[in-house]
Amino acid sequence: MTNRIRLGMVGGGRDAFIGGVHRIASRIDDHYELVAGCFSSTAEKSQASGADLGLPADRVYGDFTAMAQREARLKNGINAVAIVTPNHMHYRAAREFLKRGIHVICDKPLTSTLSDAKKLTKVAEKSQALFVLTHNYTGYPLVRQARAMIADGQLGTIRVIQVEYPQDWLSEPLETTGQKQAGWRTDPAQSGAGGSIGDIGTHAYNLTRFISGLELESLSADMQCFVDGRELDDNAHVMLRFEGGARGMLWSSQVAPGNENALRIRVFGTKGGLEWEQEDPNKLWFTPLGEPKQLITRNGAAASDEAARVSRIPPGHPEGYLEGFANIYSEAAQAIRAVEAGTKRPDGVVFPSLQDGVEGVAFVDACVRSSSRNAAWVTLNL
Repeated sequence: MTNRIRLGMVGGGRDAFIGGVHRIASRIDDHYELVAGCFSSTAEKSQASGADLGLPADRVYGDFTAMAQREARLKNGINAVAIVTPNHMHYRAAREFLKRGIHVICDKPLTSTLSDAKKLTKVAEKSQALFVLTHNYTGYPLVRQARAMIADGQLGTIRVIQVEYPQDWLSEPLETTGQKQAGWRTDPAQSGAGGSIGDIGTHAYNLTRFISGLELESLSADMQCFVDGRELDDNAHVMLRFEGGARGMLWSSQVAPGNENALRIRVFGTKGGLEWEQEDPNKLWFTPLGEPKQLITRNGAAASDEAARVSRIPPGHPEGYLEGFANIYSEAAQAIRAVEAGTKRPDGVVFPSLQDGVEGVAFVDACVRSSSRNAAWVTLNL
């Protein structure tokens, strides 16, 4: 491909898990080429990471503002930037690139505070650039299939949604050992007001909204810090009331031994139910009311057009986490090219937006407010 999108990256240096994920995802379908970056908060560390990636020294920066300013002026400067820093840096970094018309692909959650999320919306409204949020689970083919089946009315009127995302990696105070990922995720100054609810609960909530299409009416949250000395929640139970009468329950936990990344969603309506698990992502169970369960496989005989268009390989060969991320990047690439060509976005292109990000941060804010009031019912402050 000769017209790859020139991609920059903010964050994602040495020892940063998510930076590597984004770089791999951006290359799977060959739409992007990483050409510049500000990979760390210090120039020395950023240069070292840039050298690891084979980038020329003059395209590696020690400050993301300087990167945005110079790349916007270069003839072959970046078209888009991936922001993969801890949460508290998302707003400032995204703002600098949006102001200069550079498309932004940002890791979730959108920002660490609701006020920053709303300020970023105003910046984006004045920019011609796209904003893409990498809620990567929306990129899984069978998640797209579930969304299409519900939109098509195959489940009837939705009554109940059960979603959970348990992990076990923070069952002990790992943040006190110097472990980088645990350190910033349990620090309110870097992560924001939510711990497990912000890190993985937002994924569960976003998946609920993406698949069902239902608008949230109110929620009641009960959040805990089970590990002594931890400042942010490591477990949360949230009751959900949706417009139209549907009810839901969301559980996020990082202190559930035996669970690695056990994201699971079940949706039940008047005509049937659906079940999908992230750790077995190539299977979707559909149960029409009064009939046996039916297994739908990725790219199999019952795969929908919506699932097939984001599948790469024949059925029986597993696709998962990296490919889901890659689907978000590929959808974004099609939208970016349409913007730059002044043409209509191709039909079927779907990715989480800035508004999805604002709602995710508002969800965390509502959970914190509710839990602080003994699980009182509250609405999202959008």
